Amino acid sequence: MLTRQVIKILHTLGACGLIGGLAAYMILLLAAPQDSAAAYADLRASIAVLADYVLLPSLALALVTGLFSMAAHGPFRDKGWAWLKAALGILMFKGTLTIIGAKADYAAGFAARIAEGEAEAAVLAEALAYEWHTLITVMALSVANVVLGIWRPRLGRKKTATRAGSRPAEALADAATRAPGDAGAAGAAEAEGPRRVA
Repeated sequence: MLTRQVIKILHTLGACGLIGGLAAYMILLLAAPQDSAAAYADLRASIAVLADYVLLPSLALALVTGLFSMAAHGPFRDKGWAWLKAALGILMFKGTLTIIGAKADYAAGFAARIAEGEAEAAVLAEALAYEWHTLITVMALSVANVVLGIWRPRLGRKKTATRAGSRPAEALADAATRAPGDAGAAGAAEAEGPRRVA
């Protein structure tokens, strides 16, 4: 029981760190100066620190503890929402690595195109547009994961609930195993049943 609680706490902390790290990333992109190659390099250095010390550890913690939670708590493996959370977590991992891996590509492309005399504003606009799309997607996946963890919708096939005295699944199984001759006798007995009750 204690293990499950520790895993849940760590998972929640990982989700908080991930969403907070993504929000900080967005704030840096919005507020940090980017009007020169030196300013852009400083921004990238700040984002690299944020990614290395907040984003990646939080994402790894949330993903690993989520998978451990499914392994430690058997009923989670039967829940559609838990599997959907796991799939979204893997997509978030890929998206975050895409953002972090793209930083070096952006910086290199930025420097090369400035050296060729292309306008800085056009280069930054193209680079930042792609980065914003990826950031918004990963943030949406993160929020969706939190919503799924709290809401826990019923996904997948619905199980037929059986009340006491009413067992349709058992009746179908019983009818399927009956001999063909017994089916008619059983049907006649069922037909006479209501007449006997006075």
